[in-house]
Amino acid sequence: MVQRGLICVAVMAETCEGVLAAVAPVVELVDVIEIRIDGLREPLTRACIAALAKPVLATNRPIWEGGRFTGSEQERIDRLDAALRDGARLVDIELRTAPELCARLLSTAHRFDAKALVSSHDFTATPSAGRLSDLLLQMIASGADIGKIVTTATSPADTLRLLTLQQEAMTAAFPLCAFAMGEAGTISRLATLYLGGFMTYAALSQEQATAPGQITIHNLHRLLARLDPSS
Repeated sequence: MVQRGLICVAVMAETCEGVLAAVAPVVELVDVIEIRIDGLREPLTRACIAALAKPVLATNRPIWEGGRFTGSEQERIDRLDAALRDGARLVDIELRTAPELCARLLSTAHRFDAKALVSSHDFTATPSAGRLSDLLLQMIASGADIGKIVTTATSPADTLRLLTLQQEAMTAAFPLCAFAMGEAGTISRLATLYLGGFMTYAALSQEQATAPGQITIHNLHRLLARLDPSS
């Protein structure tokens, strides 16, 4: 049986209480819980992270990468650093983050036996194969434990070009999340799980999706059941 990648549910809530309430009905259906710090109106607490039964991925997405955080870069990284110290097992670091800040988070992650995921998002298109390969090499060179490359697909060719990157990542023995946003890319969110992808992301519901084309966690499991009854 082909080993599939992990499933991460993305949670955007205004309070820690809201995070816990949102995750409770689906916690047994996921492997990782992404908490979007940029959606919180209050600090992410140690108690909140500890109350979740699955590993927490802390993400604090800035507006320049499609997120909601509008503060300084120093403040943004401080919040991610604190999440690692409070028990988050993974942290998302945008590839465009200043090198010194990226290095700081990588250091903190490894000091607390956590994993650093370096990410890149393109909300308008899917770059050329050469550009995608360059992004992958940059992530490997950064010292990341995991890479995440997400683009926007407007055609099947875009989706296939991105998924092909999984072969390069496997050759380099580098865990990579690779899938596309948009209607044309929706299939990649499922396909990547069986093509060597490290992890895919699912939404709590259609209304709570954190990216275009995100499949809900329940619909994703319905699809998985068609391919693998044990899912």
